Amino acid sequence: MMNTTETENRCGLKREDFQTTINGKNTDLYILRNKKGNEVAVTNFGGAVLAIMVPDRNGNYANVIQGHDSIDHVVNSPEPYLSTLIGRYGNRICKGKFQLHGKEYSLALNDGPNSLHGGKKGFNRKVWDALQMNDQSVVLNYVSSYGEEGYSGELKVTVIYTFTDDDEFIIEYMATTNKKTIVNLTHHGFFSLAGIANPTPTVENVKCEINADYYLPIDNTSIPTGEIRFVEGTPFDFRKPKAIGDEINADNEQIKNGSGYDHNYVLNKKEEGELSFAARLTEPTSGRTMEVYTTEPGLQLYTGNFLFGFEGAHGATFPKRSAICLEAQHFPDTPNHPYFPSVVLNPGEQYKQKTIYKFGIDK
Repeated sequence: MMNTTETENRCGLKREDFQTTINGKNTDLYILRNKKGNEVAVTNFGGAVLAIMVPDRNGNYANVIQGHDSIDHVVNSPEPYLSTLIGRYGNRICKGKFQLHGKEYSLALNDGPNSLHGGKKGFNRKVWDALQMNDQSVVLNYVSSYGEEGYSGELKVTVIYTFTDDDEFIIEYMATTNKKTIVNLTHHGFFSLAGIANPTPTVENVKCEINADYYLPIDNTSIPTGEIRFVEGTPFDFRKPKAIGDEINADNEQIKNGSGYDHNYVLNKKEEGELSFAARLTEPTSGRTMEVYTTEPGLQLYTGNFLFGFEGAHGATFPKRSAICLEAQHFPDTPNHPYFPSVVLNPGEQYKQKTIYKFGIDK
C-alpha cells in the first residue's frame, strides 16, 4: 500500500520526495497497483497523477502520462495543470463573469481576458485530504470555502481514484454545496502513450477516435461562440479513427483559434448522464491504446499546443504536441450559454461524475 519502497515501484518515484507540509497540510505519494503489477502514482497536491505504468505490445513498460518526480517540481511546474484535478470550474468562463440567482459574480482573469480552470488557485493548487483504501484505490477530499476564487457556496468535494485489474483508471467525483453555485470538475491528464522520454515523441501519429457528431467552435480567446457545429467536412471529424497530425495544421479558422486542437466535443449520448464510450487513442509504434468512457456531456480535446519542452519526471522533456488531453466535462462558459447542459448545483443535490481511462494493447 502506501509504504512502498522505491525498489518496488515500477515508476521509480520515491515517497520521501513527495512528503512535505504545504499550508499546514501534509503531501504524500500514493501508489495504486493492480494484479498485473501495473501502476498509477498520484500525489494529494492537486490530485496530480504522476505516472501510469503500462506495457507496450512487447511487454516493455513506460510511463504514459506527463508528470513530475518530486513535490517541489509539482508545485513549481511550468504547466500548473499537468495531469491534475481541475475545479471549481474546468475550462473557461468569458471575462470571468456570470449571473446566478440575479447576482453577477466576478472571477480572477488568469487566461487573457477570461477565467480558466477555477481561477488563480484552483483545485490543482490545493492539498487534498487523502486516504488510501487498499492497493488499488485512494480517496481525496477537499472543502472549497464559501467565496473561494469568487464562487458562491461552500463546496464539499470527494474524488476517488481506482486502478482496476482490467487496467481501467477510474475517476469518480461527488460534490455538495450549501448554497446555489456552479461546478464543472475534470482531470487534466496529459497522455503520452508512446511513453515519456527525452524528448517525449510527438502525438501527431496517434490515431484518435471521438464519439461526437458536433463540437463547439471558439473565438480567438478560446471562448465558445455559442454555435454547435457538425464535424462533417472539418478537421474536427474523428468519428472514424485518424491520426492527430492529419489536419492539425489545416488552414482552418478554428484550428488557428486553438493553435491546434483545443475544443470541446458534444458527446453522442442516448440519455443524459449515461456512462458511455467517448474516445479512443491508438499509438502505432508501441501498440498502446486508451479508451475513455464518461457520464459527462462534453470532452475537451487538447493536443499540448502550448507545451514547450520543460523537464518532467526522471529527465523526460515535454515539447509542443507531445501529449493529448481528453478532459471529460460540461461545456466551457456554460453559465453564459443558457442552452448548454446546466452546471448549476443546488443545496440538497449531489454533483456526480464517473470517467474511465482504460489502457490496452493493439497487437
